[in-house]
Amino acid sequence: MLIKVGLVQESPVFFNKVETISKIEQITKTYAAKGCDLLVFPESFIPGYPRGFTFGATIGSRSEKGRKLYAEYYENSLNVQSEDLKRLEDISKKNKTYLVIGVTEKDDISGSLFCSMLYISPTSGLLGTHRKIKPTGTERIVWAEASGESLTT
Repeated sequence: MLIKVGLVQESPVFFNKVETISKIEQITKTYAAKGCDLLVFPESFIPGYPRGFTFGATIGSRSEKGRKLYAEYYENSLNVQSEDLKRLEDISKKNKTYLVIGVTEKDDISGSLFCSMLYISPTSGLLGTHRKIKPTGTERIVWAEASGESLTT
């Protein structure tokens, strides 16, 4: 069986979950029409990898401007229990394309953010979520560590 895979090299609409999901829809439609069976999106595509952002944090303090920016990032992160996931599942189903999408995932229980990958099937919906186990260096300002329970084969 031959599978055509597309590796997406695009930018999200930073800190805008709704517009980024719309962009995912357009990208998926375009590449599904070209015969892609699987599309792989970059790390934290929703709401954007925060490269270069400090969120106003230095050891022992955080600026008010940084707190507001972090709150915006948090609000635009994805909860896998939300309608946002259902929309991504619909995009996958409508285009008959598997999706692997990097997201910043919100956890309702702890309030933590995780750097996660969502695996979405056009026939089964969400197959699983893998959380980055050890965010590196200053990534820990944004993302919590995962325990490894999402490591499956």
